[in-house]
Amino acid sequence: MATEHQHGRSAGAGLVVGGDRPLTDVAAGAVAAAGRSPTVHLGSAESLTQSGPFDLAVYLPAARNGGDEVPEPEDATRVLEILAGWPACHVVLVSSAAVYQPSHHHQGHLSEERLIPRRNANPIAGRWLDLETEAARHLGDGRLTVLRPTFVPLAGGRDYASRLFTGRLAVKPLGYDPSLQILSPDDLAQAVRLAVEQRPAGVYNVAPDGVVPLNRALRLAGCRRLPLPRWLQRLGRSLFGRLGGVASLDQSEYIRYSWTVSAARMRRELGFVPRDSSAAALSALRRGGSPAGAPEAEPEYDPFGLDKRYIDFWGKVLHRFVHDYYWRIELDGIENIPRQGAGVMVGVHRGFMPYDGVMTMHALARERRRFVRFLIHPTLTKFPFLSNFMTKVGGILACAENADWVLQRGGLVAVFPEGIRGAFSYYRDAYRLRRFGRGEFVQMALRNRAPILPFVTVGSAEIFPILAKIRWAWWKRFSEWPCLPITPTFPLIPVPLPTKWHTRYLEPMPVHESYPPEAAEDAPTVRAISLEVEGRIRQAIEEMRQRRRWIFWGSIFKEQQG
Repeated sequence: MATEHQHGRSAGAGLVVGGDRPLTDVAAGAVAAAGRSPTVHLGSAESLTQSGPFDLAVYLPAARNGGDEVPEPEDATRVLEILAGWPACHVVLVSSAAVYQPSHHHQGHLSEERLIPRRNANPIAGRWLDLETEAARHLGDGRLTVLRPTFVPLAGGRDYASRLFTGRLAVKPLGYDPSLQILSPDDLAQAVRLAVEQRPAGVYNVAPDGVVPLNRALRLAGCRRLPLPRWLQRLGRSLFGRLGGVASLDQSEYIRYSWTVSAARMRRELGFVPRDSSAAALSALRRGGSPAGAPEAEPEYDPFGLDKRYIDFWGKVLHRFVHDYYWRIELDGIENIPRQGAGVMVGVHRGFMPYDGVMTMHALARERRRFVRFLIHPTLTKFPFLSNFMTKVGGILACAENADWVLQRGGLVAVFPEGIRGAFSYYRDAYRLRRFGRGEFVQMALRNRAPILPFVTVGSAEIFPILAKIRWAWWKRFSEWPCLPITPTFPLIPVPLPTKWHTRYLEPMPVHESYPPEAAEDAPTVRAISLEVEGRIRQAIEEMRQRRRWIFWGSIFKEQQG
């Protein structure tokens, strides 16, 4: 199918420059499918001058040291200089979605413009970005297409994904089960073919439809899991190097947090339609083939990690116990939460731990069969086990794109507009509302034609009543909390107090019926609606506190009904 180091340019030919044979063969097949005769070059940059010129080149940077690292900068620069020196040459650079930093700040399904700031960047992400920047500098005159594929594991591949999913033993971070996107070789070939045929100038993510959790991905690939904490991975790396699948910590970050991108631009502009799901790509890898479609009976996984079976399991055990017996939570007005359709729930978060959100999630799943998505602070997905728990019960990082994604699919989004400052209020100010920010929750509701659903919980502020705060710089960097709170039990005995809770779901506010979607951009309207919501919540809190006689027992709602 290909020859190496051919001289001159033949009619209808295309050059494929690569360093990893399995991936280069995929690209060569794509060039052939586009009706061109592929010429493969696996030699040094210097010998590349003897292979051209060509009017089309696909460049797959060679992995350095057999990992997910881009080539030596000097070699990549020389290759790009040579390709740029061919005036009629259009270059398809097969970069990597690794350019998006793996981090607990990764919001999920990032578009091409949403690169995470490079402060404290993962070195691998930084090197991929440097490569793209260098390519744009040499070919920024409309002759460059950049493709950013997600994981593409291949039999015989030397990259991290291939070694991870084709080995017998896979080392993974302990306490994490993130959502991943696994791209099949056939879908990567389709993306390269479309880029070769259409030659667009721009950057495109290449990803499959759907995700697969890491633990399930390893099972589909036939790998045994070895969960290790980071310190033990670091020790194993120093003792055994890359033996036994012990990757560098920079590489393992890509399976520590959910790391997903959106391929909407490529679908829209180039007509890219993935054939294989993530699960199908892994199953095909295990069987050594690439059958179309998802594996039989393989479930569709939530893109952000929500797991209804996980929620139901804990709802029958732990969550039921703490809801019904430990905090003895009473509900009022839960019928105000619709059984279907979009809605923006707006509440007040106290107690600095996310227990009130978890209990609201449990109540709605049990009583209304609704699975609410709470917009959460990144610190809740930073640490092992907590990260796994928060994503599986429906937590998604707080941003407008994530909220829109849920609402446009008829889901419920829950917001605490006071943010992290409200959660860390002194107990003396626990029921004093702070400003509701800039009204983002109102914009979400208006933009997506959804009602606002206010709700109030009284009692959660007392589980960890904050009596003092320690401003500790190290703690702020480590935890991303604004302070180290001091309560009667925290941090010495981090057990929440068994207070009595009451949660009231207020009357819905169908703002979408009174205002058009364009009102989301009208600051006075947004501010007026936000103040009205804030006023209703404040009034409900005051009424409930007046009726409450004791913190640890008593019923507000039964007395009211009586």
